[in-house]
Amino acid sequence: MGRMQNYEYKTKPFKHQIQALQRGAEAYNFAYFMEMGTGKTKVCIDNIAMLYDRGKIDRALVIAPNGIKRNWRNELSVHMAEHVNYRVAVWSASPKKKEKDELEQLSVMTDDLTILIMNIEALSTPRGVDFARSFIFSGSCFMVVDESTTIKNHAARRTKNIMKIANLAKYRRIMTGSPVTKSPLDLFSQVEFLGSWFLEQSNYYAFRARYAIIQQRSVGSHSFQHVMGYQRLDELTAILREFSTRILKQDCLDLPEKLYTKRIVAMTPEQLKAYVEMKRSAITFFEDNPMTAASVLTQMIRLHQITCGHVKTDDGEVRPLKNNRIKELLQVLQESDGKVIIWAVYRHDIQTIEKEIANEYGKETVASYYGDTKDDIRQSIVDDFMDRDSDLRFFVGNPKTGGYGLTLTCSHTVVYYSNDYSLEVRMQSEDRAHRIGQEDKVTYIDLIAEGTIDEKIVKALNNKIDLASKVMGEDPKKILFG
Repeated sequence: MGRMQNYEYKTKPFKHQIQALQRGAEAYNFAYFMEMGTGKTKVCIDNIAMLYDRGKIDRALVIAPNGIKRNWRNELSVHMAEHVNYRVAVWSASPKKKEKDELEQLSVMTDDLTILIMNIEALSTPRGVDFARSFIFSGSCFMVVDESTTIKNHAARRTKNIMKIANLAKYRRIMTGSPVTKSPLDLFSQVEFLGSWFLEQSNYYAFRARYAIIQQRSVGSHSFQHVMGYQRLDELTAILREFSTRILKQDCLDLPEKLYTKRIVAMTPEQLKAYVEMKRSAITFFEDNPMTAASVLTQMIRLHQITCGHVKTDDGEVRPLKNNRIKELLQVLQESDGKVIIWAVYRHDIQTIEKEIANEYGKETVASYYGDTKDDIRQSIVDDFMDRDSDLRFFVGNPKTGGYGLTLTCSHTVVYYSNDYSLEVRMQSEDRAHRIGQEDKVTYIDLIAEGTIDEKIVKALNNKIDLASKVMGEDPKKILFG
């Protein structure tokens, strides 16, 4: 790494992170194929700071999915080297005053490292593309696409737009734990972003002809090409090794056994309106009624349901709210390898999750385990999920129903679509995957609506606090309304 050996880390890197930097830090174009939980964001932040230290760049453009976009700002504050002065702005199509001011400040020349974080969806719009292009063009830029499978579709508008501006960046990176989600053909656009010269094939169809086995089929008067399988994968793997590093959790002896991360889910205007109205209703209720543990928990659940994407009326009817939670879950699943456990508290959410996964991956890939699941099929669901050769990849359960007694060690990824407020329920459900028989480190992912009761529940559980016991503490109103 040459002079980069003198770089002063803010947070101590793991051995595998140092090894990743040794390979990629000085490269103009590089891929960090690091499995979820291995700390690829920290690696990238250190990479940016190292290049800035050497005067190679003065700005960085981060392109990431919405849920990760919001995490990047927090990760920068945690990992950016103390000696690096930097300013950061997060793109928003409808920015608030503070966000607008930060975005406008990007045009002011300074010696500080300037960082712009944009969501991948913004690159589907002319306004977003123009802003990104102007930002890159204004200096020596480091550009990274986080969770680069979001550009795997070569025909998608956002992919085409990103390719148009990629060459303006001096340094380019892609990051993902699973560069191949459905087929090796997913790699073409990701590699093309780094540089078309890495592949001998000049376009997607030439790439497909090289690495796919194609059969010509006809249906009536229509003829089309069908991918039957793949070939020359050893050749493709060898090409990738030249400009990438691959790190799996199971290979990282220095990682803890349990890895925790979160994905921020922005609430829709419909959710925000419902949430504000419910808070007002709760405040009015407690002005006229005594604050008991039961009443506080009831109001907590009502607010929590809104963050999850639905409201339950007084007569028991469930009304769905337009939300981003399912979309974020599907993005997480796309980034995950192997079998995945998904915990959700509410019946409506479990049913919705199962339906959406079935639509995306097929009915045979998902099963639910909750109060409505018949007793005579519960064990068969567990057995099928534990069979590594079965098609059943996604286990969707209620943590109170499935979080006790079951062994689900074939999965090393656990997603909390929503959390129960009980610490015991959380710990028990975590242990379904992390127990004797588990051969890998386990990653736990919490979906969180920032600034809501949702966030407070997760924070309490992370601090090993049973919220059900805490609600009648000194200031229960603070839990609900603070």
